[in-house]
Amino acid sequence: MFLIFAYFYTGRADSQKQNAIPKVGILQLMSHPALDQINKGINDTLKKNGYVDGKNIKIEFQNAQNDQSNLRTISKQFVQDNVDVAVGIATPSVQSLKNATSKIPIVMGAVTDPEGAGIISNNKKPGKNITGVSDQAPLEAQLELMKQVIPNLKTIGIIYTSSDASATSQMKKMQKLAKKQGLNVKVSSINSVNDIQQVGTALAESVQTIYVPTDNTVASGMKLLSSIATKQNIAVFPAATTMVKDGGLATVGLSQYELGEETGKHVVRILEHKEDPATTPVTFMKKGHLMLNEKMAKKLNIQFSDSLIKEAQKKGQILK
Repeated sequence: MFLIFAYFYTGRADSQKQNAIPKVGILQLMSHPALDQINKGINDTLKKNGYVDGKNIKIEFQNAQNDQSNLRTISKQFVQDNVDVAVGIATPSVQSLKNATSKIPIVMGAVTDPEGAGIISNNKKPGKNITGVSDQAPLEAQLELMKQVIPNLKTIGIIYTSSDASATSQMKKMQKLAKKQGLNVKVSSINSVNDIQQVGTALAESVQTIYVPTDNTVASGMKLLSSIATKQNIAVFPAATTMVKDGGLATVGLSQYELGEETGKHVVRILEHKEDPATTPVTFMKKGHLMLNEKMAKKLNIQFSDSLIKEAQKKGQILK
């Protein structure tokens, strides 16, 4: 096994100069709590494994501010800077890095559907220079939570960004799951955060509750969406726990920080020549965390059941 890894990394060294100390490039799509937590998890994991920025590793962090031109420019810069590992936080970041290099190892930080997004051909055997972590949410648990909190639920609205491959994939899966359980589903898409006011208002007027997949653009406008829904006495159930903190009612979601930790572990193993992206399966997080927003529940005159509250107290979190 050692010979295989030695060949892989020696082959890369032949075409690129060795860095005096390891260099990691982190490309984050935009600023919002979920992606920031992933980045924090990555950095903390590197520190826990003895990698101190500026001492024995150089971390180049860049935020693209949700701009496609910035994504391309930063990705090319990472290649020119000869980073040892490139990390993409969110699907568009990874897609941009993939377009920039087929040699430098790329680690996905929270890509919902790597295969569906065309990033890799197989989740179990990626085959080239990319592996990492998926943030595919526990959709069945999230739907059951909606049904438990909203009595006689019949119509669900889903809002997502049409250009976000991961959000689109998750929307389709939730739509199929909800319809299979006899629920009506109304889907509305946006192109940018500027569309949330109009699209969100129309959706809130025609459904009993709104579901938000793991969607970076909607997440950045979550407070606005929550405000719109609240005026219609409609609850918003987001996929990510960070969106509950921005006005969502509840979720069974993945910890963004834990996603970052897992991403960081991939980076460490690659740096230490213990992992070849081509043969390393994508990590899928299985543990969901229940989070309830009691403050929002009071605004909507919703009472969480005792069993839900007890579960959140034991294994999750209640926002008061």
